[in-house]
Amino acid sequence: MTSPPAVAQELFGPGLARAQRYHDSLVNAGPVRGLNGPREVPVLWERHLINSALLACAPAELLPEGASVVDLGSGAGLTGIPLAIARPDLRLTLVDPLQRRITYLREIVAELGLDNVTVQRARAGDPDSLEAIGQFDVVTSRAVAPLGRLLRWSMPHVRPGGVLLAMKGRKAEDEIAALSASERRLAGELSVHELHSPDGEQHARVVVAGTRER
Repeated sequence: MTSPPAVAQELFGPGLARAQRYHDSLVNAGPVRGLNGPREVPVLWERHLINSALLACAPAELLPEGASVVDLGSGAGLTGIPLAIARPDLRLTLVDPLQRRITYLREIVAELGLDNVTVQRARAGDPDSLEAIGQFDVVTSRAVAPLGRLLRWSMPHVRPGGVLLAMKGRKAEDEIAALSASERRLAGELSVHELHSPDGEQHARVVVAGTRER
């Protein structure tokens, strides 16, 4: 069992034990069940759990207390599960189209006792996805698709006044520049927000689409 880095305590707080159990589940079940590759195991904390939990550091105007959040293409639960552990005030829905991932998500959510999380099998972008998934204050995603496609899939699920928080890397601005005019119209205002861990050592970049009503 790999011990969590020091920053995990600051990010997860009282939920650190849950985060450790989730990490250990991905170590043991992830490669066997096709949720993550064996090469990812040594970097699960920093590259995946910590990186996902940095979303909890988003300012209140982007991720307000008590917000409803949907994590599209959640896969093994990234970003949704670390965010749910770090921010138990949020109401999370994890969405994925693959049954094997849904089975795992339901199992791990029950094992961790995450009462603020529900799991929904659906595919964003399908003709019936709006009815199947619904709309939320915040839509999140991580490593799901290029930004243009992501906007087409995600923006229908953002409530009026809500926001899309798409975790992207160094090429976030390039993806914005590559958007077509019609894709830009889907997004309202677009910006890139830098997230930092409390110790300043870990960083993430989020493309923000849409604006909150003031």
